[in-house]
Formats: sequence, structure tokens, C-alpha cells
Amino acid sequence: MNNKKTYAIFGVGIFGLTIIKTLSEYGFDVVAFDQNEANIRKAKPYVKAAHVVDFTDLEALKALGLNCCDVAIVATGSSLETSVITIKNLRDLNIPYVIAKANNLSYSQILLEIGVDKVVNPEMEMGERVAKQLLSKNVVDMIDIDETHSIVEMHPPQSWVGKTLKDLDLRGHYGINVLGVRKSKDGQLNMAIGPHYAIEVTDQLLVIAQTLVFEQHEYLGKL
Repeated sequence: MNNKKTYAIFGVGIFGLTIIKTLSEYGFDVVAFDQNEANIRKAKPYVKAAHVVDFTDLEALKALGLNCCDVAIVATGSSLETSVITIKNLRDLNIPYVIAKANNLSYSQILLEIGVDKVVNPEMEMGERVAKQLLSKNVVDMIDIDETHSIVEMHPPQSWVGKTLKDLDLRGHYGINVLGVRKSKDGQLNMAIGPHYAIEVTDQLLVIAQTLVFEQHEYLGKL
């Protein structure tokens, strides 16, 4: 049985095309829609199908057989009216999960109010990511896994070096649970570490953290 999801991308600008390429690289089926033939040509090497269509035309969308799609991503955020009508059409077509791009917080609120499942603001999110990279001294990579927790790969702060996990009590002080450790940047991840493991200066730690608590300590240099 094929359990892979099929994604429908509406809008093949830089944002939409990046999503298309990434999903395609991981082997997912992607269908692209745009109102511009040139954009569709850019998408064709990466997708299962690509169509020039007016997103606001419900009958035209019905004719394209969108019922096979599990997730729709409205990747055009410049026109609120177009986004709203497109989302309404996708709901009428019973698409199970709809994500929409918004260019500002006002757009985001409106799209959430009309029933979109998730709103993304690429410019804002990238700005936050760059700012956090500038503020962080220890984080190698950080991935949000839900609204309150993140998986973080990080160098140990100097104050942790030579101390055991039990002595540090990272969970109690910083909301951090250590999942594993690498002895070097490209080393194998060892997840069989116990409370008496003493952190070394060359270690790279994989942790799960309460995002807000961790960020408040990390970005203010309090780890």
C-alpha cells in the first residue's frame, strides 16, 4: 500500500518552487498549479503534474481532480482576496489539510479565521531564524517539533564541561533532556548515555528542549 501523501502547490514563485523541489527530493507526489505558464514550466521537472489554472475558479479546479490530494499549500500571499477564495474552493473540494502563506500578521489572522489549518510567513520566520543564529553561541541546528518543544543540536557551554548530567540537572534548570552525544562534529550519535556521563569540550549534544525556556537562557547567555 502506498502511504505517501500527495501535495498540491498553488503558486510557483520562489517559495512555492522551493517547497516543490524539497518534497520531490524526498519522493513525495506533487501537483503544481499556477496562473502563469512560465512558472509551470519551471515546476514540471519536479512534479507529477502541472496545470495553468485560475485558483478562484472552482469549476476549473474540480475538473483537475483535486480529490486525490492530501495537503494543499497556497503559496501565493500577495493578494488576500485570491488566497481567501482559493482556500474556500479547497474546502469545498474537501482537501483534508490546507496551509497558506501570508505576507503579514493581519493576513495571517484573517486566513486562520476562515479555517486554514496552518499559516506560514516565510519572511518573518526567516528573519527570526537569522536573528536567533546571531544571538546563539552554542546551537548548531534547531527544529521545532510542536508549539512548545524543539530538538536542538548544540555545543556544550563552557560551564557544562567536566560535569555530569546528574550534576547539571539540565531538565530542572533549563527544561532540557539530553537524547545523545557525538564526540565530534561528524561522529556517530551515541544515545546510550546515563546520568553519570561527564560532558567533554568536543562533544556535540542532541537534546529535546522546552523551546521558550531554552531560548530565554541561550540567547541571553545564561546557559
